[in-house]
Amino acid sequence: MLGKKAFGLLLMGVLLLGVFSAGCITTDTATTTTTETVSSAATQTYGSEAAPRGPPSNVTAGSFVDMAYNVDYIYSLPTEELTLDEIQAILYMREEEKLARDVYLTLYDKWGIPIFNNIARSEQMHMDMVLALIEKYNLTDPAEGKDIGEFTNPEIQALYDQLIEQGLQSEEAALKVGALIEEVDIKDLQEWLAKTDNEDIKYVFENLMMGSRNHLRAFTNVLSRQYGITYEPQILPQDEYEAVVSSPMETGMSSG
Repeated sequence: MLGKKAFGLLLMGVLLLGVFSAGCITTDTATTTTTETVSSAATQTYGSEAAPRGPPSNVTAGSFVDMAYNVDYIYSLPTEELTLDEIQAILYMREEEKLARDVYLTLYDKWGIPIFNNIARSEQMHMDMVLALIEKYNLTDPAEGKDIGEFTNPEIQALYDQLIEQGLQSEEAALKVGALIEEVDIKDLQEWLAKTDNEDIKYVFENLMMGSRNHLRAFTNVLSRQYGITYEPQILPQDEYEAVVSSPMETGMSSG
């Protein structure tokens, strides 16, 4: 199953980061993240008027205004029969995006580096896009009722625990964890996209992957500019990684 493959890849990446990161693991094992930050993002009002159908073209990508357009567009696409792989993809990516959000919020509380808070808001929107698919197809949301750092999938739970332990070592280690998460997101989304032909799933996953490419650029840029560290990819092939980070930030939302 893809989840196990992703688990192995990410575990390997975490171990590699642990070998090359400087400093000892902190004894601060109880980083408390307020639920207020998540609640504010999750309950953001998208507006009372019905959004026009179709992908947004005249609003800033990544804004909460986009979500009204995106959710409406997801529902406007054909409702197709789901394969087992497609169901697994939707449920897995809902929790994988939650993992990213929860890690970033926790590391922001620890280190106060703005990039973690900013990208956590983007991950919340990614979660909301996947939730639209869950609700459209009447699936059971694995993230419902789960607090920060709590997951239904035991593999994702283990990954979260390992990434937090690694990210608490130092600011540099935390930023490397961010880059590693985005690498894994890209890899997983590529593999799930190869297993679906549903327009709505492709629309959501392609936009999530665009966001992950932007986030990877952002993390590696901060590591380079502020810490003088050249990030080495742990999951993506070197040539693919270099193609991503050497290209400009992407704007606009994919139409699938």
